[in-house]
Amino acid sequence: MQAFIENMPKAELHVHLEGTLEPELSFQLAQKNNITLAYATPEALVAAYDFHDLPSFLTIYYAGMGVLMTEEDFYQLTWDYLAKARSQQTLYAELFFDPQAHTTRGVSFVTVITGIHEAQIAAKAQLGIDSQLIMCFLRDMSAESAMQHLTMAKPYVDWLVGVGLDSDEKNNPPSKFKAVFAEARAMGLKLTMHCDVNQDNTLIHMAQCIDEIEVDRIDHGINSLEDPVLIGKIKDKKLGLTVCPVSNRFVVQSLTAKEVQTMLDNHMLVTINSDDPAYFRAYLNENLIELQNEGQFSKADMATLIANAFNVAWLPLEQKQAYLSILADYVENN
Repeated sequence: MQAFIENMPKAELHVHLEGTLEPELSFQLAQKNNITLAYATPEALVAAYDFHDLPSFLTIYYAGMGVLMTEEDFYQLTWDYLAKARSQQTLYAELFFDPQAHTTRGVSFVTVITGIHEAQIAAKAQLGIDSQLIMCFLRDMSAESAMQHLTMAKPYVDWLVGVGLDSDEKNNPPSKFKAVFAEARAMGLKLTMHCDVNQDNTLIHMAQCIDEIEVDRIDHGINSLEDPVLIGKIKDKKLGLTVCPVSNRFVVQSLTAKEVQTMLDNHMLVTINSDDPAYFRAYLNENLIELQNEGQFSKADMATLIANAFNVAWLPLEQKQAYLSILADYVENN
């Protein structure tokens, strides 16, 4: 089963580029940019990854990205993730990035997006992995800041496939960003929002995502299982759910295998993803393998989880079908 999972062609739809910053690269960039880190070695940095909820994770996460300063830094960050993903048989990835976390540090929007974009082009040509970029807004910042950054993105709209909403959900409902997401939709971008596990008012927030924002996808979304009305809406609208098992374990001490199985049983379009793999020490293969170990999913179940990802990816139908054909051939022969 482990070999079956490791070699299966895959798609990743929920990965934060800033969350792929490995400790070794962090130290390399800190030295290059004359930044003093609070830890003496990469091992000491990893030992400090002591998260128990979303706020405790975000504190370390935002501190970590301070080493990213130049276009070359963002190129290296993106290249390293895409190379790692391709080594795990990921053929396609949709990448989140958080421009506000960088512009507030004095790093320009153009520096961030250009470094990422150039690495995407190079990785497609040299590694054979395709990717698209999703610009996320930080929900604990103002809607005005989000709109300013959407305006910054307009000259680069062809480099983006969608927009998202992440960071601390407490007292920051989707409705706060309704005008921003309406403008993004008018620009031709797809819409997704985080509904993290066990957050305050999460069912209300999910309903807002669907009814007010009219998202194309929901990130995480495990708590939707608590409300049959939400389940019905998610199924009716064929919304993908990007679940991140190892990330969930830090919040709810479970890989949520039972919930994933329930979603499969309900024919919901649940997908498996890595979220912030450098911090949670698990990329896509590790998430899939650990989930299977906990839930004892069949090969057919695992194939369905991957097929769901290709089906809800923001790709033209012809490209989806090509990836699904590769997956079907693999499953038939393994």
